[in-house]
Amino acid sequence: MNRFMQIFYTIISCLIILSVIIPFIKHTHWTIRVFDYPRFQKFALVIATCFLFIFVPKTSVTISLFICLIFTAIYLLWVIIPYSPFGKKMIEQVSLKPDEKPLDFLVYNVLQDNTKYQNLVELIKKRNPDIVFLLETNNEWMEQIKDATNDFEYRIEVPLENTYGLLFYSKLPIKYQEINYLISTEIPSIIADIEYNNQIVRLYGLHPTPPVPQENEESAERDAEILIIGKQAKKYGKACVVFGDLNDVAWSRTTRLFLKTSQMLDPRRGRGMFNTFHAHHWFLRWPLDHYFLSSQFRLIKMMREPNIGSDHFPISIQVVLRSDDDSGEMKLDQEEKIEVEEKIEEGIEKGNAN
Repeated sequence: MNRFMQIFYTIISCLIILSVIIPFIKHTHWTIRVFDYPRFQKFALVIATCFLFIFVPKTSVTISLFICLIFTAIYLLWVIIPYSPFGKKMIEQVSLKPDEKPLDFLVYNVLQDNTKYQNLVELIKKRNPDIVFLLETNNEWMEQIKDATNDFEYRIEVPLENTYGLLFYSKLPIKYQEINYLISTEIPSIIADIEYNNQIVRLYGLHPTPPVPQENEESAERDAEILIIGKQAKKYGKACVVFGDLNDVAWSRTTRLFLKTSQMLDPRRGRGMFNTFHAHHWFLRWPLDHYFLSSQFRLIKMMREPNIGSDHFPISIQVVLRSDDDSGEMKLDQEEKIEVEEKIEEGIEKGNAN
């Protein structure tokens, strides 16, 4: 029995340690990038394996692995803490002043094959947001939720049958809009300038392809699209929001490069992970649906909505415009600037839109 426990402990420890090392490899293939996602799950497995050490024979190998696991746990905790109430907040949370009205968003990847249309209709009517951004939407989804979306005067509708359709609805005037195909001719993104409290706020909505075998075996195109939007937001230089299903987690290198490139802020920091995927498997959850805010915004409330049928949870946020506060911004160094340009160039080359 002791021999079996030792072998089992050794194999599990090596696999966990390897899974933590793999994301440091700067390769875009899905077999590498998939290890970016489950950081909290890895931490839980490390803790469980450290506990298992109590029951195995103490040899030079098992002790060495235990020490490696301790350092692995410390590293994973360092990654996780920023997305917990113990982390430093990037954006201040405030209460509304009597004369202020929040800008209220709802984002939801509906899962195109999901047919629980009425659940979304009821959520939209209950939440009554200013902006609704829906992903994986086709013509059937567009028609089936009209009972809710007819209340929105302004819209950008790009229904598609390839799981990359976008539906954008606004109760606030759209002053300018674009539908772009930045990397692939099959994957749209949008830009919309809305009028909020007599000011213009630019919104970037996107849903890049994930690095999974049935979609795209590499992350190059996803990374490029995210970073292109980051550069656009930085160049815009005024109040803006980037939102959507980015198919990337908040702590990945690409997302960190995006934050530094755009100098936008992540409202999750210091508050929680707000895991939006997978809605049906509690242990396999991570944050794929995001809001990133420019430094003119303050947070009122952010919440993950209940599961209403998709493999994603809806996620909503309420924000308000205040004076500029860039204290939470991150900046690129020269080496990172080169990496960003290389990632964008690689993604464009592998895409078919240019």
